[in-house]
Amino acid sequence: MFNRKWAAIAAVGTVLMAGHALAADKKVVAVSIPAADHGWTAGVVYHARAAAKEINAAFPDVEVVVKTSPSAAAQVSALEDLSAARKLDALVILPYSSEELTSPVGTVKQAGTFITVVDRGLNDPTIQDLYVAGDNIAVGNTTAKFLVDKLGGKGDLVVLRGIPTVIDDERIKGFEEGIKGSSLKILDIQYANWNSDEAFKLMQDYLAKYPKIDAVWANDDDMLLGVLEAIKQSGRTDIRYALGGNGMKDIVKKVIDGDPMTPIETPYPPAMIKTAIYMTVANLTGQAPIRGNVKLDAPLITQANAQEYYFPDSPF
Repeated sequence: MFNRKWAAIAAVGTVLMAGHALAADKKVVAVSIPAADHGWTAGVVYHARAAAKEINAAFPDVEVVVKTSPSAAAQVSALEDLSAARKLDALVILPYSSEELTSPVGTVKQAGTFITVVDRGLNDPTIQDLYVAGDNIAVGNTTAKFLVDKLGGKGDLVVLRGIPTVIDDERIKGFEEGIKGSSLKILDIQYANWNSDEAFKLMQDYLAKYPKIDAVWANDDDMLLGVLEAIKQSGRTDIRYALGGNGMKDIVKKVIDGDPMTPIETPYPPAMIKTAIYMTVANLTGQAPIRGNVKLDAPLITQANAQEYYFPDSPF
């Protein structure tokens, strides 16, 4: 279950805080993440900085340095600067985009750096020592199966993709597999870059182009906000469902309130960056030799269990 997994992950942090031996030289953990350009990444930045503050206070022999970047090119430059400034014992990176960051991260790896990749996987997974992410295939698949059930296996859909990345591909794959065998038809599928404004414009285009739409899937909640606003302004009444994913508090609140258009959600917590940082430090300090893939569940959030996933004080 989702909660038990997070309880186990929290235990890693408890072990780390329990005690450690001081080292002569600090081990440097660089954390490279996208800037807070939408709600989910704002949550990532929040949790990364919280982890850095906690670890730096508890471990005099470890220094966690967080660097945010507003674009893939800026993130490549940031990696070059971080590597040139000092020896990196570990790199925790949430790539801005998979293709553009794969080679630069590979270069860092060649210097003997422990590599932890979060969320947006690299095109070459052999580069990473540890990979932490949610179950993106399940995010798409769970949503698709809900629509198949509620629409009776028939209907016209439009889909909004995010940024070209491994996780976007996985979400789309899961969704397409979920509607396979039904008579649900995807009328259109385009990128809106996980951006509310771009999603608003794209949904306006969809509404102008297609006189009948039964449901919309935006594979991220920031995009869903733009979709919902476009539907509201259009006055259209044919759209039965508009669904997203990631567990944004605003969307979870809709589920709690029984919103008929957005009655379900799937979680993809930005706090996974904090988990990844703690696990990486556990490797460096000899607390736990964690390698491989750590995948978090993506259970269906309904009105019955939504309160468990609602955190009103969170930035996301």
